Amino acid sequence: MSKKNKTTPTNTVQNDFLFGKKNYYIMLAGLAIIALGFILMSGGGSKDPNVFNPEIYNFQRIRLAPTLVIIGFALQVYAILYKEKKS
Repeated sequence: MSKKNKTTPTNTVQNDFLFGKKNYYIMLAGLAIIALGFILMSGGGSKDPNVFNPEIYNFQRIRLAPTLVIIGFALQVYAILYKEKKS
């Protein structure tokens, strides 16, 4: 009769996060930049719908805000793909 090694799987609960601390900081920075872009994009309307307000086509709403939103989304992708080097 041979004795088999009875090994029980250890049920240790590990609190490992999917991403590292730096990944979450990069994600928060990306979310802040996206929020800033949408805040800069808002406004520029007219109180009277019969009056056209050319302020809606200024540099801030046409160029700057969408660029910030795209940079924020790129930071989100970078934060997901970033892997810290283990020494």
